[in-house]
Amino acid sequence: MKVSGERPLAGLHAVEEALRAGTPLRYIAASRERHDARLAQLLAAARAAGVPVRLEPAAALDRLAQGERHQGVVALAAAKATLALEDLLADAPQKLLLACDGIEDPHNLGAILRTACGAGVDGVLLPERRSAGLTAAVERVSAGALEHVRVAQVTNLARALEACKAAGYWVVGLEGEAAVSLWQHDFRPPTVLVVGAEERGLHSLTRKLCDARLRIPLAAGVASLNASVAAGIALFEIVRQRSLGA
Repeated sequence: MKVSGERPLAGLHAVEEALRAGTPLRYIAASRERHDARLAQLLAAARAAGVPVRLEPAAALDRLAQGERHQGVVALAAAKATLALEDLLADAPQKLLLACDGIEDPHNLGAILRTACGAGVDGVLLPERRSAGLTAAVERVSAGALEHVRVAQVTNLARALEACKAAGYWVVGLEGEAAVSLWQHDFRPPTVLVVGAEERGLHSLTRKLCDARLRIPLAAGVASLNASVAAGIALFEIVRQRSLGA
């Protein structure tokens, strides 16, 4: 497990989820100007958990939030703890992983992490390069889900996928031009779902490592879907199939 540095958590959702998850927080800064029941409840929970609370002017919160919309509350947290891939594979009861291949837009990544959390994935594989980092923007868009998702940051995604295959996983990539539809695939075996960026799709080496490449059927006039939308459709198709024993 790797942890280094600190990160701001901006906004009510992000701070509430951090408190629920037991994320180590150095302190919470709240607006002197905001007075409402939801913020009061959040600050009471923080004090009950032993987290220091500071009342600050709006300008101080703006600086701490690093430009993110904060709704009058920002927490300073330890950096997101990431796992080694082998630790993720050793504890994956659902046998369902999500790999992000070149997702550089933090808003896309945050939305993908929120969806992954909702679908109950065991973890997310995130390349250290050519990928959005686990920034304040990603945290905000994930609406706090980042606190509940296990992430393995990998130096080389291709080697990580090879390790998953060696551990018995099928590597399944989403690709708009694939011959086989998402609805035709059997997702009961252990699966790594790979999602690429909307513009570029999967990198060539990633494509070669896929045991199957699947398309999401679209009506005429729509060439592709946003990466986070595509990830959500595919993940919940996996959940649907497995819940029915399909």
